[in-house]
Amino acid sequence: MRYERALVVRRSTRLEELVARFNTKAQARFYIESMGGEFSDYEQEDSAYHRSLEQVERASRELLKTHVIDRSLLPNYLFAADELVIVVGQDGLVANTAKYALARPIIGVNPEPARYDGILLPFDARSSSAALQQTMEGKAQIRTVTMAEAKLNDGQTLLAFNDFFIGVRSHVSARYRITVGAQSERQSSSGILVSTGAGSTGWMSSVFNMAEGIGRFVGATMPKRKPMAWSDRQLLYVVREPFVSKTSGAKITAGAIVENEAIEIESQTPAGGVIFSDGIEADFLQFNSGAIAHVSLAKDSAQLVVRATKRA
Repeated sequence: MRYERALVVRRSTRLEELVARFNTKAQARFYIESMGGEFSDYEQEDSAYHRSLEQVERASRELLKTHVIDRSLLPNYLFAADELVIVVGQDGLVANTAKYALARPIIGVNPEPARYDGILLPFDARSSSAALQQTMEGKAQIRTVTMAEAKLNDGQTLLAFNDFFIGVRSHVSARYRITVGAQSERQSSSGILVSTGAGSTGWMSSVFNMAEGIGRFVGATMPKRKPMAWSDRQLLYVVREPFVSKTSGAKITAGAIVENEAIEIESQTPAGGVIFSDGIEADFLQFNSGAIAHVSLAKDSAQLVVRATKRA
């Protein structure tokens, strides 16, 4: 593939968000310091981020036509076929970008390695140029990540890099009918979590930790859970806190979704129902009474650049 352009995806820093909230940097400083916080930490983070962003952008412009956008514009951005993507931010920004970049290579850049672990950010600003060059040459190591897809009966779709939450925005119970294969059941629960292999060490792992803790409490031995690979072509789903009543059951509580299969969820929640992905509540589909969702493996996979090969 011959790449002609690059898209650099950036995010607002905490300092920028504070200034947007309080109108000026001085007012933001007053607020943080009056609450006992250290404003210098916000300034240091902001400076480090912009230094890295500028270095990445400069390196990219030396090789390709380059466009820089804020994460908020991703849902409406029209990606070109000959475009690769550079993300400067935290892991969540990579996950959010992957849902829109689809099969385009994504180079994740950690703007401040001393601050962020960066599981999805294998490069820093200095090494981003080599990663970009070798991706263009087809010499970089790329990791395939399976994604999930939720499709509504009105045609709307949403992808997830890590996981879907299907339920209600607030803490009230979600009501729905879930169908898995030949089994169907009306349920009332805290919602349904569907996880990819990449997300299985995140939110889904906390569900398993809770189940293991309950197992120890009642004296049951829980089998060890085999970790999922990012490229595994399956999804895991768990019903969170299902309530058994005269009108709701808890026979369908967990399982796997494999190739050419889907779970169907019919919303019976009159208002407040949502499907959101990767923990970003602003990135959601409304899921109220009458909506039917089919959740399955996505056709497209994310492509993360994980290592640039050493030059001879």
